[in-house]
Amino acid sequence: MAGKPFSFGTDRWDPAHRFETSWLISPWALFFFRALFSLYGFFTTVFISIWQCYNSPIGCLESEERFSYFTILTYWGLSFYFLVSAVHTFTYARSGVPLLDRFPRPLQALHSAFYTTVVTYPFTVTIVYWAVLYSGPWYPKAFDGWSNVSQHLLNSVFALFEIIIPRTNPMPAVHMLWLIIVLALYLAVAYITHARWGFYPYSFLDPGKQHAWVAAYVFGIAIGALIIFGVVYGLVALRKWVTETKLGKHGKFSKQSPRRIEHDEEMVEVTSEASPAKPPAPASA
Repeated sequence: MAGKPFSFGTDRWDPAHRFETSWLISPWALFFFRALFSLYGFFTTVFISIWQCYNSPIGCLESEERFSYFTILTYWGLSFYFLVSAVHTFTYARSGVPLLDRFPRPLQALHSAFYTTVVTYPFTVTIVYWAVLYSGPWYPKAFDGWSNVSQHLLNSVFALFEIIIPRTNPMPAVHMLWLIIVLALYLAVAYITHARWGFYPYSFLDPGKQHAWVAAYVFGIAIGALIIFGVVYGLVALRKWVTETKLGKHGKFSKQSPRRIEHDEEMVEVTSEASPAKPPAPASA
């Protein structure tokens, strides 16, 4: 039945359950993949830290220094995002009401911003690493090759999954501001690292070697992140247009919840894949 006009952010939070559903796979399958990616991410970061503790010449000190790298911080963020989104998807698949719906509105907005970071920063990390930092040859040790592929390539594969498979809407433009703020905060972390440990996480941040080029790198990465945001925005909008407008795939929903789709800026509950339910007859006087 047709509901009240839908206005995301001022009406109910995500009434169509876009963060917990997919146009292609069931909520249970979406939960499985998100949980799997989270498990792999946490396993990778913990295993690498333990390996470095026991195999690095400086022992566990290198593992502590890992938290100074943007790559590592974003990989932890990616792992936690998939954990949190898996929980929300699980609760939706099981009961028809995701845990996210029970959160205060500020936390719901933060989840949306969290989504924006995990579909933007991984591509920034991948491009900067392979285009700027990696100089070859390929790593002679299997561990080094696996760890770098996991953190600098699979991170973007996981992000691409979140762009293509869920039914999320294009990200709000205001999130560009938060992307820049987070990058600025990381820049502070990089210089705190130098003050604490005596090294820069990335050589292009060293003013002693790069001089004025440091500013060029910093602004270049910030602009690059915004460009990536724009590309991702376009990909999400394209996916939504192709799957919903052209193919009519409005989503696979929990059996515990009616199918709510957006139609002409109204929320429409659909009882089957074929046709919408008829609106109730008006009450007689």
